[in-house]
Amino acid sequence: MKRILIIDDAATVRLYHRGILEGAGYSVTEAVNGLEALERAAEGPFDLYLVDINMPKLDGYGFLRELRAKDIPQTPAIMVSTEAADHDQQLALASGANLYLVKPSKPAQLLAHVRLLLGEGQTS
Repeated sequence: MKRILIIDDAATVRLYHRGILEGAGYSVTEAVNGLEALERAAEGPFDLYLVDINMPKLDGYGFLRELRAKDIPQTPAIMVSTEAADHDQQLALASGANLYLVKPSKPAQLLAHVRLLLGEGQTS
């Protein structure tokens, strides 16, 4: 089973994404900020990261920069944020995100991107 780490300081957003991903058969772990996410990433490999930008302690950009600098197997990351400006998307990609989605993401859209980054074909 593929493992996904959801990193977001908003419990409602984590719950929303967890419901979509678990409903599609993924194993989900949560972190409330970038520091906790780095601890989770060190505990065991994840197949994908779903990362918010604006969080206390360590934001999504900082988390991805630190994660990408580590000598560990690198896995895809989707940055999900309410920030819709081109500048935010460019910063996310420069920090190490593979994809940028604007909240709220539609379940079908989110799953399509997750499956693509995990190398899974479309399943009906």
